Amino acid sequence: MSSRVLVTGAAGFIASYLSERLLKKGIAVVGVDSFDDFYDPAIKEQNLAQARDHEGFSLVRGDIRDRELLEGLPDGIDSIVHIAARAGVRPSIAQPRLYYDVNVMGTLNLMELARKREIRKFVFASSSSVYGNNRSVPFSEEDRVDNPISPYAATKKAAELLAHSYTHLYGITCLCLRFFTVYGPRQRPDLAIHKFSKLMSRGEEIPMFGDGSSERDYTYIDDILQGLEASLGWVHEHEGVHEILNLGESRTVALREMISVIGEELGIEPRIRRLPEQPGDVDRTFADISKARNILGYDPQWDFREGIRTFLEWLEAQDRI
Repeated sequence: MSSRVLVTGAAGFIASYLSERLLKKGIAVVGVDSFDDFYDPAIKEQNLAQARDHEGFSLVRGDIRDRELLEGLPDGIDSIVHIAARAGVRPSIAQPRLYYDVNVMGTLNLMELARKREIRKFVFASSSSVYGNNRSVPFSEEDRVDNPISPYAATKKAAELLAHSYTHLYGITCLCLRFFTVYGPRQRPDLAIHKFSKLMSRGEEIPMFGDGSSERDYTYIDDILQGLEASLGWVHEHEGVHEILNLGESRTVALREMISVIGEELGIEPRIRRLPEQPGDVDRTFADISKARNILGYDPQWDFREGIRTFLEWLEAQDRI
């Protein structure tokens, strides 16, 4: 297992939890985060509160596009978990150049860092968005993903291809993880579950794009973290391999059901404002996780309603509703 991990996007939702879990296992973490204003940087500061107090944690404030910053990172890093990204389908349509710059060029910078420092273990956070409107369900890693329907999805696919080339050329073991709609405490405030929960609690309308039949494979944060930890172990057990795995719950929840469950758990009747479907949004996501089960022993446990209940308890405790 690793002794010192570079975690990018360390102040974000997923990476802050991963940093805490690694530190508890005695693994030193170098965290990089730009604290950009995509959402309130104060939330990111709070996400890092526990990790920052640990003696094994080093925080580097900066952008993965800054090659000089990356070259100046501490010595002794033996693996990279790259989670930093400009996230979101809809904003990528408005800012495609920014998304390409961060998600593709930023990833290339980290691959180059790995090459130069001979870091042979690389875990990359990809996305279920690469599947586009795949008609074959559940989505398998063997499915063709040549038809992204948003710039965000295209950047994630491009980064997977970069990882493959660096495995082939330099023997870096790269494991690309396609996350399926992660939710739970610390979820980004712009994402639907977080946003809808706040709106409902204030008695405001929920913007529902389309007829509510679109489906997502919502994956609870603890299950994603289980997969990430197993992935870090896996890359240390394999040499010169490139692999792609789905991490999801392998269950789908329709948009209208998601809204209904949040309303029921809050004891509120949702007020819905129907809007046209949004460009770039896929009809459904649904993970085939048989490969991750086989390779990692990945075994997601969380029921959707239980996850929503836990998220709402956290949100209330944060006094953000």
